[in-house]
Amino acid sequence: MKSRIEEVFKNLKKRQEAALIGYLTAGLPSPAEAPAAAEALIQGGVDVLELGVPFSDPIADGPTIQASSNRALSLGVTPETVFSIVSKIRSKHQIPIVLLTYYNPIYKMGVNRFMEACRNSGVNGLVVPDLPIEEADEYRRSAKKHNVDTIFLASPATSVDRLRKIVDATSGFLYLVSLYGVTGARSQMNVSSLDLVKRFKPYTEGKVNLAVGFGISKPEHVKSVIAAGADGAIVGSAFVKLLNEDIPVDKMLKQLQYLATSLKTATKP
Repeated sequence: MKSRIEEVFKNLKKRQEAALIGYLTAGLPSPAEAPAAAEALIQGGVDVLELGVPFSDPIADGPTIQASSNRALSLGVTPETVFSIVSKIRSKHQIPIVLLTYYNPIYKMGVNRFMEACRNSGVNGLVVPDLPIEEADEYRRSAKKHNVDTIFLASPATSVDRLRKIVDATSGFLYLVSLYGVTGARSQMNVSSLDLVKRFKPYTEGKVNLAVGFGISKPEHVKSVIAAGADGAIVGSAFVKLLNEDIPVDKMLKQLQYLATSLKTATKP
């Protein structure tokens, strides 16, 4: 049985579209207004919503998302707050929801309790950047029990042998980190990133969807990674940058929706 995430990719492929995965730091611009920020992305056309669980040491994130994470923590956002936000979004929408979290909050809550909270609130998948597959057995068992997709990451440093293992462990989609370094909007896509997509695609074809993130912030970036073979594009810092701006919330929401619409248009033929 396909997961909700896999069904979305399947339906998009029937329309010859790729997926737009939009990331927001959970709890911003405030915990009360966070569902409205998600609503703006959903109305703008994102196919999968990714919410970042604020953490004090987000090692994979660049300055934009780090700043947003620190701000969310200062507002008192906890994993429990994030699950509450997910529940509010889920009460109105069937869109797949993915959490990006580091392993510490999972460990602190307890793996099974965390997975139960995912299932009960409506989380469909998890991305845990600092959890290697070699140490993920308990995590994967619990996730499977609670129907939560385990979305692992691969990078330019991933060997072919390791890529095969990651593909076998991944469900929902494989998160391809397209470049060395941390998250953050870039002015243009590196040729090496596009070559990486082409190189990894044969290993994911027919097994798991391939979604590309890190540095994607413009419609032309989305078009280029899809043309290279990606099944989806992940955009984070470009959205989070708007969350970080000191502007009226209604204006911010309009800008979030407009950006989502322009990026989603780039996923269509």
